[in-house]
Amino acid sequence: MTDLFTPLKVGALELPNRIIMAPMTRNRSPETIPLSLTATYYGQRAEAGLIITEGSQISTQGIGYPGTPGIHSAEQIDAWKTVTQAVHDKGGRIFLQLWHCGRASHPDFHGGEAPVAPSAITPAGETFTYEGMKEFVAPRALSLSDISEIVSDYAKAAENAKQAGFDGVEIHAANGYLIDQFLRDSTNHRNDEYGGSIKNRVRFLLEVTEAVVQIWGNERVGLRLSPLNPFNDIKDSDPQATFHYAVNALNPFSLAYLHVTEMGAENPGLAGPIFNVKELRDIWQGVYITNGGYDKTKANAALEKNEADAVAFGVYYLANPDLVSRFQQGAKLNIPNEETFYAGEEKGYTDYPTLSSR
Repeated sequence: MTDLFTPLKVGALELPNRIIMAPMTRNRSPETIPLSLTATYYGQRAEAGLIITEGSQISTQGIGYPGTPGIHSAEQIDAWKTVTQAVHDKGGRIFLQLWHCGRASHPDFHGGEAPVAPSAITPAGETFTYEGMKEFVAPRALSLSDISEIVSDYAKAAENAKQAGFDGVEIHAANGYLIDQFLRDSTNHRNDEYGGSIKNRVRFLLEVTEAVVQIWGNERVGLRLSPLNPFNDIKDSDPQATFHYAVNALNPFSLAYLHVTEMGAENPGLAGPIFNVKELRDIWQGVYITNGGYDKTKANAALEKNEADAVAFGVYYLANPDLVSRFQQGAKLNIPNEETFYAGEEKGYTDYPTLSSR
């Protein structure tokens, strides 16, 4: 019987288990450069089948939050080398998540200039800046030449991740950030080859994927989608059609995996008409990672029913560096401290106890 502890081949990697560390923003990279603490944090979690890092912006234009890391400078590459080394020294595997926030940003991060998006549509709500919460602003619509440059930025960031020693990369196409903004008809009102029809709205996703695969090869590239998540004021009039098309269009790349989060299922309909996101499992022709609200029991049930090949855990992994061991032993889990999710240094970051440290 397949369970969380069954080995799994994911692209070029042989994973010892199917427990994936989901990408989680931690806001602990001042000046966009990971700290030595970051190496400790990820190294502590190296027993995961695969670690997917927090989103790392592909360019200064991609920044959307304070203290998030990048992968577009020599200093960032050098800092990430210490992280990959820490994970590899403990026998782990780690992918970097490539990120561009698009309109989910603020002029405070861009020298007063507006953030960019497929269309100049202001998202509802507020975002977090160095000066606290501020209302979103109207973004600048990207030109065709802008789009081409961003695709090149993804390729360069992918190359930088290779130099930093990662085992692969995950393209962040979820949670209302730039690629997701192109996919959805609420945020993409373009009338050129990148807007209108679903085929056109998926074009940017495919161009980015092609660019990254050119650098890494298909077996070391994963991709994340979030069809149900309304985060950053994202929605679509027909998410079932949009994401069925997108996943079918991604199949020819034969990526290492498709990572689909079910976040948003707890508030159905906010991101558009309800559909069963598990349908994407049947469309995707490769390794399928699910995420969102899973515990050990639910995860094993999903694997047994073949609803997924692996399960990504977020908050559980944040608070339990030795999550694999705890699941194996049926041990009690640490309680996460929500006040330190996005603030502080080692507190709530590298100071969660392991079974062996008690």
